[in-house]
Amino acid sequence: MNYHEPRLISVVNAIVVTAIYILFILLGALIISADSLQDIYFILFLILSGALMLGASFLVFRYTLEKFIYSKIRLIYKSIHNVKRKKEVPQKRIDSHLLDEVSQEVEEWQQEKSREIEQLRQLEQYRREFIGNVSHELKTPLFNIQGYVLTLLDGGLEDSTINKEYLKRSEKSIERLIRIVDDLDEIAQLESGQMALKITRFDILALTREVIELLEMKASKKGIRLVCSRQDKPVMVMGDREKIRQVLTNLIENSIRYGNKKGRTKISFFNMDEHILTEITDNGIGIEPDELTRVFERFYRTPRGRATNTKGKGLGLAIVKHILEAHQETVNVRSTIGVGTTFGFTLKRV
Repeated sequence: MNYHEPRLISVVNAIVVTAIYILFILLGALIISADSLQDIYFILFLILSGALMLGASFLVFRYTLEKFIYSKIRLIYKSIHNVKRKKEVPQKRIDSHLLDEVSQEVEEWQQEKSREIEQLRQLEQYRREFIGNVSHELKTPLFNIQGYVLTLLDGGLEDSTINKEYLKRSEKSIERLIRIVDDLDEIAQLESGQMALKITRFDILALTREVIELLEMKASKKGIRLVCSRQDKPVMVMGDREKIRQVLTNLIENSIRYGNKKGRTKISFFNMDEHILTEITDNGIGIEPDELTRVFERFYRTPRGRATNTKGKGLGLAIVKHILEAHQETVNVRSTIGVGTTFGFTLKRV
């Protein structure tokens, strides 16, 4: 039985009011004279007046519900519905299940707003962390420059044993600041779509070997071998060759930075029908499962990464993500602590 139906509510309330009315009449008659209860005219009066009371009560309750209460609820329902759908909807008759529908709409709206509030909280948390990370990354070179300059001003400029060395160190810190600003500018351009990609057909295998040659010295200092999967035939893909060079460089450098000494980084290619999947696998420290979703955030470095005291701005993977998104392709990561990490990305095969 649906107790939200206006007609049923009116009937129930009318019966209750009529029953109370009859009860009061009977009590009054009993007080005045018990014999009146047996009078036929009194019984007819009681029946007729009870029927009139029942009908009048029903009409009053029905009118009140329809014209006042339900009209207000209907307006609230329509407002919520329109706001949720962000458009005007045709007026429909919903009297029979109005309260049920309003309750459902309000519950759905509350859930939607709760999700939005949670997203805003996450964005605010990300904003705070981002500002803190930017501050940390900028402060280190700035403080270095300040220290070197103050030393030179305090008399070090005349000291030939340190003046040139401190100027060189200041230059390196300035270069680091410039790289951070350039990386942030590149990410901003990629996000806004302002950076035009030069899409061409190229051999990603040959490009990978070029990148390996450039990074081989850096890898050898840590005793890490860079291995490219042996393939005789070219692996042809479509993309911006120089941007993909940057993707490969950042991912391979990342594997060298967090790889184990005397370890190995392997670059492999897999035919995925319409795409080529490129994977960069190391046998380094690995990434915690709950950190995997955050490694592509700007300036984010995992706690294990910080603990290794390796230098890094935390922008390389963010740039990788945005470059591949600009290509309308994907990048993914999987990792096991103490075993290693694999980054993979796809490009259109030709």
